[in-house]
Amino acid sequence: MRTPSPQPTRRRFTAALLAAALPLTLSGCLLQGEGSGGGGNDADTLSIDYATYNPLSLVLRRQGWLEQELKDDGVDVRWVFSAGSNKANELLRAGAVDVGSTAGVAALLNRANGAPTKVVAIANRPEWAALMAKPDSGITEVSQLRGRSLAATRGTDPYFFAVQAIEQAGLSPSDVEIQNLQHADGRNALENGSVAAWAGLDPIMAGAQHDGAAFLHRDLELNTFSVVQADEDFLEQEPETAQTVLDAYERARAWVLDHPEETAQILAEDAGIDIEVARTVIRERTNADVSPVPGDDLRDVLARTGPILVDTGDVDYQHQVDAALDTLFDPRFAEEATR
Repeated sequence: MRTPSPQPTRRRFTAALLAAALPLTLSGCLLQGEGSGGGGNDADTLSIDYATYNPLSLVLRRQGWLEQELKDDGVDVRWVFSAGSNKANELLRAGAVDVGSTAGVAALLNRANGAPTKVVAIANRPEWAALMAKPDSGITEVSQLRGRSLAATRGTDPYFFAVQAIEQAGLSPSDVEIQNLQHADGRNALENGSVAAWAGLDPIMAGAQHDGAAFLHRDLELNTFSVVQADEDFLEQEPETAQTVLDAYERARAWVLDHPEETAQILAEDAGIDIEVARTVIRERTNADVSPVPGDDLRDVLARTGPILVDTGDVDYQHQVDAALDTLFDPRFAEEATR
């Protein structure tokens, strides 16, 4: 059980200010708080995000396991919706959540820019990002995007996927007009013809595929893992609660692997998508059967993608990326959860 400190930390004080400011939006990301706690400013409240791009978080929220485990400790659980890795990073930086779901490269970006966050677990190894085009566009190769527009959400895996795919095609990102649109808006832009291509994210991408959009480029190796980040103050001050979170995540992983149809149903309901679309995401592209411990596989992917953060201007200097990668992982909770 956490022991409340007599003075709130800077992180919790910031969250208190945020919680007081309207029904809180962070650059368009609605904070949908649930539970009886007052939010991240309360020392007896765990604030954690859930996201349709992280099916384990949806199962964890739906099953109520955290609420059950933390009830006797007097800890309330507050669930906060995240619309993308960029939004989860905003929530973490603002102190509005203790635990957030992002892509691996987004976690590296967050820490390289000074956020006091750690990757505590791998949620899954998804193929959740790809480039898509309209089937009647005549665009069949990434190289054909020269001088055309592409929608992508800056600070997320699809954005960095797009940059890598563009460079592999012999182009520079400056050869393509990259429009920074949130994931759902990017899909709309593709469908209405405002852009020639879209760097999509599941389950929105699977919905677009179901409705007729075509894959322009797919490559699992350009996806950078789905990870769980946590605030360093939270890990230091509330390690028992942090361990409960990671234990519950492993329970959710086992449940997802044993109940793919029920997981697809939860995703369909929470994301408002067709059940067939949800089945595609869960059965074909989630890949939850991986070790939760952040290690060499994730490090190698981030070491490869790290320089892109500097090339795109998202981080000023490579030494910031290198220092962030050297201190990014805190595997102790995931290691304990798998014992």
